[in-house]
Amino acid sequence: MEKLTKKEEEIMNLIWKLKRALVKDIIRELPEPHPPHSTVSSVVRILEKKGFVSHEAYGKTHLYFPKVSKLNYRKWTFKDLMEKYFDGSYKQLVSFMVQEELNEQEAEELKKHLQQQLKKK
Repeated sequence: MEKLTKKEEEIMNLIWKLKRALVKDIIRELPEPHPPHSTVSSVVRILEKKGFVSHEAYGKTHLYFPKVSKLNYRKWTFKDLMEKYFDGSYKQLVSFMVQEELNEQEAEELKKHLQQQLKKK
């Protein structure tokens, strides 16, 4: 799987949300000012080339749908992040979050959540 650019990710998130979409449907979901049809169409074709999207043709119109689920992309992205920045160590990730990102209340909530999840196993 390939990492998506910010623009590709933005368009892909809309395709996941819409499930099946024409380019005009995607444009309608984008913030103002809307980009040109040709720009969005180009990004969608790139997503198709990368294997994230496929389409059904109705004459000259294409109805696009995801080939890769959001969950699978999330898992792949998270695994890539873990390997690149935390040497594959969940302990390093959690330590980083606690030291750099979480306030005391958030850290306590995370601890409780982890304990609940471990009890379910």
